[in-house]
Amino acid sequence: MIAQDTVVALASPSGTGAIAVIRVSGNEAWDIVAPLFKSVRNKALKKQRGHTIHLGHIVDEKRILDQVLISLFKGPNSYTGEDVVEISCHGSPYIQQEIIQLLLRRGCRTADAGEFTLRAFLNGKLDLSQAEAVADLIASDNQASHQIAMQQMRGGFSNEIKKLRDELMNFASLIELELDFAEEDVEFADRSQFKALVNRIEHVLKRLIDSFASGNVIKNGIPVAIVGEPNVGKSTLLNALLNEERAIVSDIAGTTRDTIEDEITIGGIGFRFIDTAGIRDTKDVVETIGIQKTFEKMGQAQVVIYLVEAPSAFQASPPEGESLSGILIELQKIKNKYPQKPLLIVMNKVDQLASEETEQLKKQLSVISSKVEKSQTLLLSAKTGQGVEELQSQLLGLVNTGALRNNETIVTNTRHYDALLKALEEIQKVQFGLEEGLSGDLLAIDIRQALYHLGEITGEITSDDLLGNIFTNFCIGK
Repeated sequence: MIAQDTVVALASPSGTGAIAVIRVSGNEAWDIVAPLFKSVRNKALKKQRGHTIHLGHIVDEKRILDQVLISLFKGPNSYTGEDVVEISCHGSPYIQQEIIQLLLRRGCRTADAGEFTLRAFLNGKLDLSQAEAVADLIASDNQASHQIAMQQMRGGFSNEIKKLRDELMNFASLIELELDFAEEDVEFADRSQFKALVNRIEHVLKRLIDSFASGNVIKNGIPVAIVGEPNVGKSTLLNALLNEERAIVSDIAGTTRDTIEDEITIGGIGFRFIDTAGIRDTKDVVETIGIQKTFEKMGQAQVVIYLVEAPSAFQASPPEGESLSGILIELQKIKNKYPQKPLLIVMNKVDQLASEETEQLKKQLSVISSKVEKSQTLLLSAKTGQGVEELQSQLLGLVNTGALRNNETIVTNTRHYDALLKALEEIQKVQFGLEEGLSGDLLAIDIRQALYHLGEITGEITSDDLLGNIFTNFCIGK
């Protein structure tokens, strides 16, 4: 499956920059680049050692294209496991293309998307889950997603899967051996030890599967919908969270008619905030469409912030102690539709209340919170910034970062999640077979299937279609 030709691609982002890096990989990498490079110290490039850097010029016959730094890597001690030359040139798109075109004329082929990492996998430099982590690392835009990708790329997830697979393989071998001596009715695999192993594997698989719920949102950002009636300050709150004028703020009801989304990082976790159209009865066709989108975004969000205007709420709940019945009805509607979704009930514009009014409103909020499951309450002023930091802390508290802090393996890849589910199903069949005293040949079928699905994760079992699907999602030059 490993192509024998030498490939070239721009390894740094395309466009203008201070420098660019052009990577050449393959058996003829040094042979192709050497005649094009004129060292400032008249060094013969092919005679140099690997892991060395050389200053000189790339020359097209007598025309000097650029002054460059050449980095040499000798296989198998390179990223791809092959001979590699990296050319650091100036970041002019013209220079980049001139050098790449020169290399193509001299025998290189343009690398396919992800081909450098594919070659690294095929040459045993990375397993498949580590190779996939390269793409996640490049795409990471906050501390948490970076930490997960680094842990996976360093082999944390792979090692855990390989250990389980090796232990299961040992027992599978003994079970298979028993089949060769079926007439003698002997047992080479201790059934009590085997049961303990299978139970432990089930526990680990369930933990990894459960981690996907938090891992997936950490990787992609946690969507938070800001909802409420018109003019309660949703757009102002979005601007306060982002610390910029992202959404239009107006006293006119129904200003926001479409959803506005933007992302920020809080405590190393990415959050994607969605400012929605105000919920009310309206005959305006465009506003009605916006309100429909509000309910769609609520369904997609991991957390809902229900924003209420504090002065209006206080007037609806005078000191005599009448409950905020209207707000409670709306909150119950949301909880009935999304019972498992965390709900933050936020009273905005508290800067317009006197201190004693604020205290009375706090008491009313505690009553509401006790009647609405999985809800928290908060008073803030999006206009002045009062309480915004506390809101960020509450949002962070809703994310399960315990596994992240403990450096545990967290699954973020849908393909891995699917393989783990299938492996767990087969392991549970093995458990059932052991408890029912099924014969070794029947146990062996389920064990082989469990081993197959675990092997899919690390790439010990692959197909061309699988590899093509994974690596075509990479960028050219990676």
